[in-house]
Amino acid sequence: MEESTRKIKQILQNPEAMIRMYAIGAFPMADLNTKEIQWYMPEVRTIIPLNKYNYPRSLKKFISNSDFNFKYDNDFISVVKSCANRDMTWISDELIEAYLRMEKLGYVHTVETYLKGNLVGGLYGITYKGAFFGESMFSVIPQASKAALIKLIEHLNKTSFVILDVQYTTPHLKMFGAKEIEFKEYNNLLEKAYQVNCKF
Repeated sequence: MEESTRKIKQILQNPEAMIRMYAIGAFPMADLNTKEIQWYMPEVRTIIPLNKYNYPRSLKKFISNSDFNFKYDNDFISVVKSCANRDMTWISDELIEAYLRMEKLGYVHTVETYLKGNLVGGLYGITYKGAFFGESMFSVIPQASKAALIKLIEHLNKTSFVILDVQYTTPHLKMFGAKEIEFKEYNNLLEKAYQVNCKF
């Protein structure tokens, strides 16, 4: 086993080592084919500004007229497995096991969308002090994941979080005001986030 691979596996086995990697701005992904896990730290990061996000009018109307119910930290394993349930996924079984170890220590959190008692959408991410590192989201019916994201943003504002990191830009995230920033600015936001001790 190569030294770098050995070190990565050691980190994955240790939730405290995992959170230290997240805290410096790194995140893990498994190769789509080999499932080998690497840590990434892109020069450009995408955030959704918590003090300047966009709440699409059509989504606001939809949610207000829907029968959606929302829960937090109710069923992490179902959320992460639903996020991984696609033809090609970076969420490997090894990563799920690592997340479960982190979840037991209170570092992993979910927002879940329910309809008539059934889980129909949601998201999960990692928290460290005032930072929320968004990882993945899923939806089995229209608008369920978008609704979960809005509830996440509202909840992070209510609990005084500083930064919502969503890693990469997608059209889905752009409609909520997601923007790309240089790593220096991103790191400055992390420093501010680590000056507060938020409870999700």
